[in-house]
Amino acid sequence: MTAVPEFDPEALGSYLRQQISGLHGEMRLERIGGGQSNPTFFVSFDRGPALVLRKQPPGELLKSAHAIDREARIMRALKGTDVPVPEVVLFCDEREVIGTPFYVMERLQGRVMSNYALAGVAPAERRRYLFALAETLARLHAVDWASVGLSDFGKPGNFFARQIARWTRQWDASKTAENADIDRLITWLPEHIPPSEECCIAHGDYRLGNVMFHPTEPRIVAVLDWELSTLGHPLADAAYSSLPWHTDPDVFEGLRGLDLAQLGLPTQSEFLAAYRAASGRAEEVRPFHHAFSLFRFAVILEGITARARAGNAVGQDAEAVGGLSARFARYAAELIASDA
Repeated sequence: MTAVPEFDPEALGSYLRQQISGLHGEMRLERIGGGQSNPTFFVSFDRGPALVLRKQPPGELLKSAHAIDREARIMRALKGTDVPVPEVVLFCDEREVIGTPFYVMERLQGRVMSNYALAGVAPAERRRYLFALAETLARLHAVDWASVGLSDFGKPGNFFARQIARWTRQWDASKTAENADIDRLITWLPEHIPPSEECCIAHGDYRLGNVMFHPTEPRIVAVLDWELSTLGHPLADAAYSSLPWHTDPDVFEGLRGLDLAQLGLPTQSEFLAAYRAASGRAEEVRPFHHAFSLFRFAVILEGITARARAGNAVGQDAEAVGGLSARFARYAAELIASDA
C-alpha cells in the first residue's frame, strides 16, 4: 500500500470494503498527476473493480471552492445522457473517514492529453480530436438541466454579472500582490457584458486535459473534473475551451505563435465554428468572453499561490503554477486593449 501523507489509507480501505461490494484484499493507492484541483487517486484491491477517488484538499479552503459534492451530483445526473461521464460509485461526506468529503467513481481506460498541440497524435488526426472536444461541449450544453434534476444547481440568468462579482471577491480574498491588469478587468468586464441570457449546464473548466479519449480513436469517453460546474452561459465554456490559442507555449502549453497549419491543428475560429455548428448556436464568442475567461483563470491561479503559501496546496509545483496569474491577466488586458 502506498503511503499517503494527508490521510490514513487503512481507514479508507476499511470503509470502502464495507461500502462497496466485491472489494477484497490489500488496497493500493496511486496519486494521479500533479494538478492543483481536488486530489485524485487510483484505488485498486486484490479483487474488485478498479476505482478512482477524488477528495477535497486538506486545510482551510476558500468559500465554495473544491465542491466535491457538486462533482458527484452532476456526474450522477448526466449518466444516461449524451455526455460521457464515469459512474459515481460512492459519495462520502463523513470527514472522520479521511478528513474531507470524497467520492469514488469507476476507472475508465483511455487517454488524457493536456497539450492542444497533440504531439502524441498523428498530424492528420489532430483536427478530429480537437473538433471532438468542441462537439462534446455542444452535447453538454444541449442537456435539459431541469429534466435531469439540476434545477437548483445554479441561478439561471445574469450569469456573467454574478461571476464577475464572485471572482472579484475571490481575488480580494486570495491576492498575494496588487495587479493593475486585474484592476482594469474588474472595471471593464461589467461594462461590456453581452445582452444574451442563455442558460445551460456549464462545466466551468472544460479543456483538453479534462476529457478522456478512447485509447485509439478521436472519441471522448469521459468528461472529468466537474468541480466548477454550475448553470451558466454556454459561451463561457466555449471561450474557456479555446484559451490555448491566446497563450504562449510556455503557459500551460498554449498555441500562440505556432504554425497551426504545419502542425495539422485548427485555428481558434475553426474550433469555435465546430462548436457553433454542433450546437446550432448563432451567437459567436466575443472578445468579452475570452477576456472574462482569462480573468477568471488568473484569479484561480492566484488562489493556488495563496494556498501554496498557506501550506495546503495540492500540487508540488503550486507556487510556480500560481505565479502565472499575472500572465493571464496580461493576456486579458491586451485583448481588451486591442478590442477598444
